[in-house]
Amino acid sequence: MCGIVAYVGPRDAVPVLLEGLQRLEYRGYDSAGIAVVGRSGDLRVRKVKGRVVHLAEDLPARFKGSPAIGHTRWATHGEPSDLNAHPHVSGTVAVVHNGIIENADELRSKLAADGVELISETDSEVLAHLIARAAEDQDGDGSDLEDAVRRALTSIVGTYGIAVVDTRHPDRVVVARNGSPVVLGIGEKEMFVASDLSALVHHTRQVVHLDDGELATVRADGFRTSTLEAQRTDKRPSVIDWEPGQYDAGTYDHFMQKEIHEQPTAVRRALSGRLDARFHTAHLGGLNLEAREAREFKRVKILGCGSAYYAGQIGAQLIEELARIPADAEPASEFRYRNPVVEADTLYIAVSQSGETYDTLAAVQELKRKGGRVLGVVNAVGSAIARECDGGVYLHAGPEVSVASTKAFTSTSVVLALIALHLGRIHDLSPADGRRIADGLRALPDQLEEILADEERIAALARDFARFPGMFFIGRVRGFPVAREGAQKLKEISYLHAEAYPASELKHGPLALVSPELPTIAVVPDDELTDKNLSTLGEIKARRGRVLAIAHRAPGAKFADDTIVVPKNEPELDPILLSIPLQILAYHAAVELGHDIDKPRNLAKSVTVE
Repeated sequence: MCGIVAYVGPRDAVPVLLEGLQRLEYRGYDSAGIAVVGRSGDLRVRKVKGRVVHLAEDLPARFKGSPAIGHTRWATHGEPSDLNAHPHVSGTVAVVHNGIIENADELRSKLAADGVELISETDSEVLAHLIARAAEDQDGDGSDLEDAVRRALTSIVGTYGIAVVDTRHPDRVVVARNGSPVVLGIGEKEMFVASDLSALVHHTRQVVHLDDGELATVRADGFRTSTLEAQRTDKRPSVIDWEPGQYDAGTYDHFMQKEIHEQPTAVRRALSGRLDARFHTAHLGGLNLEAREAREFKRVKILGCGSAYYAGQIGAQLIEELARIPADAEPASEFRYRNPVVEADTLYIAVSQSGETYDTLAAVQELKRKGGRVLGVVNAVGSAIARECDGGVYLHAGPEVSVASTKAFTSTSVVLALIALHLGRIHDLSPADGRRIADGLRALPDQLEEILADEERIAALARDFARFPGMFFIGRVRGFPVAREGAQKLKEISYLHAEAYPASELKHGPLALVSPELPTIAVVPDDELTDKNLSTLGEIKARRGRVLAIAHRAPGAKFADDTIVVPKNEPELDPILLSIPLQILAYHAAVELGHDIDKPRNLAKSVTVE
């Protein structure tokens, strides 16, 4: 959610920080600020409520120096304001913090009792005072900033990704991580720090991901990492495989539109080298799962949040249908708190685009603690969930900048289909059915392009539907996760009320709301349940409800006022294609309403707090 950028090196840090913060804007924020150690050894701080551009406009001409730290804040403690924005300062120390300090009230009370004046409403301010006090205890000279940070963190309960500067140490930045990402970027006689790779790719391809409970002292000529217990750790850099141009919208009006149109390419990458033509299965070496082990699992549980959860529902249905193993999906945020029974014969799959979603990461850690076998399906290479899991599959979708997930949702569904095919062929899926599913997967990119070619017609429908205050989304069995994801997309960026129901549940209560003012978007695949779905549409039309069908063929005026026709694939894979028109519909409805498409209100791209 919040963003961190830091720099130490020979350059003036301010342009580097401003550029990095702008590249983190997609994560969601309400205020921004920077702290710079000036060339004369003074600490210079500027922070504002609002956008990074407002911060840049507020900076004086002589606001220069290095090292420096910057931050974009998404409010958790205290409303958005100049005072609550980061960095927070105590004496010679400035701190930026992502995460939540759970014992902040207790720490604030102790600090206040000791005569410390706290001027903000935030939990994060306590960190600045704790570090400054720990530094002062070192014979008053703050001789070891890393040790002062380490000592302060022993008092903290909660999550954090932090960056710290001290004017008494004008050659370094100290950073630490626990539950919130921190990445080091290695340059030529300069070093960078960020909470997200997007802030680094224009400066370096060599990065180091910190693990939970790890600190780093970063200087222009290198870095040193250690644990909270002061044990040295040996971190080896990895290479970013994303190009800087992938973080630009190019000729598109918004990142969301660009990423919708990148889906054929993203799906081709997700499939590349993973379909085995000889045995009609999927080759997924990263699972670290032998066939004998896979046959021992009696159940599959998929965990994710938001769109990752809905993709997990699609994946669970695929696994049940193809592998004939009981499978279901559950919100990771609920799973970790209901004291679940962790069974040795259950395979758990954690799904996250960023690989840093805190609720999902915490669920993975709880599963690992209880001995569960966990696979990851993530997009960001080297992310926390990827490192925590026993194995997994990368999406290779490229960076997704828009808050509303599109290509990551589709790529996740495709990767889960590959896992379902892999497990199915290990169990009882025949070679003929394996070939059928593999051929269906190969056909997806071209079919996606066919849907995208119909964008203008879908956009015209979206402009019409944008005038309604809200709408129902319905689907049955395979169509229900599609309806849920469609409703989420619409509400995320258009702010129209949207609810998703199983089509069979409409008559058990929601039908009371059907009227000409509340349209229904119905997912109607051409499958064994088509007649059942048409009966539900007939019930809606009988009550003068307007219906837009997402279908393989138009059901006729008796059942639908409008239809978006989607190419037919295999029944198990149809949900992947049926989801695409709903992305386009939500996007153009939001454009019609004049909303900030890529940065919808109250939301963030990577949710790294509870």
